[in-house]
Amino acid sequence: MRALLQRVTRASVAIDGNPTGSIGLGLVVFIGISKEDSPADSLHIVDKTTNLRIFSDNEGKFQSSALDTNAELLVVSQFTLYGNTRKGRRPSFTNAAMPEIAKSLFEHTLQLFKETGLRVETGRFQANMEVSIVNDGPVTIMLDSDNRQIPKAN
Repeated sequence: MRALLQRVTRASVAIDGNPTGSIGLGLVVFIGISKEDSPADSLHIVDKTTNLRIFSDNEGKFQSSALDTNAELLVVSQFTLYGNTRKGRRPSFTNAAMPEIAKSLFEHTLQLFKETGLRVETGRFQANMEVSIVNDGPVTIMLDSDNRQIPKAN
C-alpha cells in the first residue's frame, strides 16, 4: 500500500462539482492499493501517517504528528500511485489491486483512520474527483508499506 501525504492549510474534494469533503489544517492522504496488500498494510500506513512528525514547531522543525496537532485528514483513493512507467510511454497499472478488492481494503483503511479520533473526510471510491489542495510548506511525503519489510539501518 502506498500513501502520498501532503501537508495542507486546507483541501477539498468534489464530484461533478458537488463537494463531498473538506478539511482545514491537516493532511491530504492519497491511498494506492496493490494486489499484494492486506489489512496489515492498512494498519502500517495509518500508524505511520498519524504518527509521522511532519508538522513544524515555531522554529520550523518537524516536531509534531497529526495526532499531536489534531490534524484533519482528507483521504482519497488513488490507484495511479501504482503506475509503472519503466516501459513505454503509457503507465501500466497491473500492480494495482482490482477495484472490488481495493474498495474493501480502502474502506478498511478509512475506518482505521477514523478510529484514531482525528476528523476524516473522503471522496468516493472510483469516482472522477476534483481535489483542491493548498499545500503547506510544501511538504509531501511518500509512504510504502513494503518498506516495513526492509531492515532498519543502525
